[in-house]
Amino acid sequence: MSKKNEKIIKYRRPYHMNIGIVVFVIILIYVLFHAFTYFTTKHIRIYEVTQGTIAENHTYQGFIIRQEQVVTAPASGYLNYFAGDNSKTAWNNLVYSIDETGKIHDQLTAAPEKPDLNSSYFKGLKSEVAQFMQNYDNISFYDVYSFKEKVNGQITGAVSQNALSQMSDTVSASSEGFHLEYAGQPGLVSYYTDGYESVTLDTFSPSYLQPLDYEKKTIANNSQIEAGDPVYKLITSEDWNIIFPISEDNYQRLLEDTVIEIKFKKDNTTCWVNYELRMIEDAYYMVLFLHNHMIRFAGERYIDLELLLDKQTGLKIPTSSITEKSFYTVPKDYFSRGGDSNSLGLYVQNPEDKSISFVPTAIYNQLENVYFIDEDGISTGTVIRKPDSNDTYTVNSHANLTGVYNVNKGYAVFKQIDILFQNEEYAIVRPGMDFGISLYDHIALEGGSVAEDDLIN
Repeated sequence: MSKKNEKIIKYRRPYHMNIGIVVFVIILIYVLFHAFTYFTTKHIRIYEVTQGTIAENHTYQGFIIRQEQVVTAPASGYLNYFAGDNSKTAWNNLVYSIDETGKIHDQLTAAPEKPDLNSSYFKGLKSEVAQFMQNYDNISFYDVYSFKEKVNGQITGAVSQNALSQMSDTVSASSEGFHLEYAGQPGLVSYYTDGYESVTLDTFSPSYLQPLDYEKKTIANNSQIEAGDPVYKLITSEDWNIIFPISEDNYQRLLEDTVIEIKFKKDNTTCWVNYELRMIEDAYYMVLFLHNHMIRFAGERYIDLELLLDKQTGLKIPTSSITEKSFYTVPKDYFSRGGDSNSLGLYVQNPEDKSISFVPTAIYNQLENVYFIDEDGISTGTVIRKPDSNDTYTVNSHANLTGVYNVNKGYAVFKQIDILFQNEEYAIVRPGMDFGISLYDHIALEGGSVAEDDLIN
């Protein structure tokens, strides 16, 4: 390499180093500027308006009142059922037997492992299993045991019925110490008692709700009982009632109607029922009048249900977005269109020389005779003149609007809302409002921390 070239290279090294330092400084300044901007600028989180539904939740535990008769044993001995638990029976159908000696009882319980049952029985059993599987809920696992007892009772009754038919040549109602008992009237057979069978709407007491000493006594098949012991109870009507306490607010709210939609929490089925409201011992109660579904709840005294009072659908927004803002209210006949954009505005009078200038004004809401306007260009005491008139109006009236801040354009603009329903987390607001929000609009998530014209970063 020549000495000349060597000198040139030595001369250029400081130049490249200076360029690198300059670039580094520029990048550093850029990063510091944006870091400073980030930490000193208000950050607004955004929510997209969606379509949604909110249902008001009113869940209660009610007390069931039915027309029930407890049937007692005519003699002591061994009990065998021939009707399934919580199943319908006709008048004079065989329900149970009592064997005082135990001899026939032993023959009934020693029935063959594979009894000759008809296809209709298995079809009914299959339907019971399918319904249970459809309504099964892990949270209510205790229902499994109730279902097991019900199916066992039905199978045992069918097996006993089949065995009795096969023994008809040797067994009769007149056999010594053996009693065949039949239903005295049609109804629903249930093999438990709880002491509330005689309760009516007139004798109901609030102490019956959630008693600490409540005991449901199940009467076991193939057990030994004493004369006068309960054998079964017969529910003689499909008409039944559910009674439960409600709040005073709901009491007043429901006075004007007599029909309501309810949901049974056990299987999430719904129905419309008649109701009446009562005052009992200075407390408020609702009484439901039902005329079906009895067989589904024949084995229960207490039932969880929900009143479907309100189900609102509309634009769904977080409650954190909702805020209030104060506006001036100005008579509509003082507004006119003018300026370069032919926008709506006011003619403002200069307080010193009384000259008039047109000020474009954004409208945030309207009532029959007034517009709601912001303080942009207008303040308390501003005198405005009516178009084509010498009449003036001094701006001083205020009113608050409830709304959210729309940020579609990159800055915050207040929009009014009409709340149809609200809970702790969300609100349903009316769609299609003038000066309101629309589906898929972007709004500020924390409305209370935003001001008009705040930039979105």
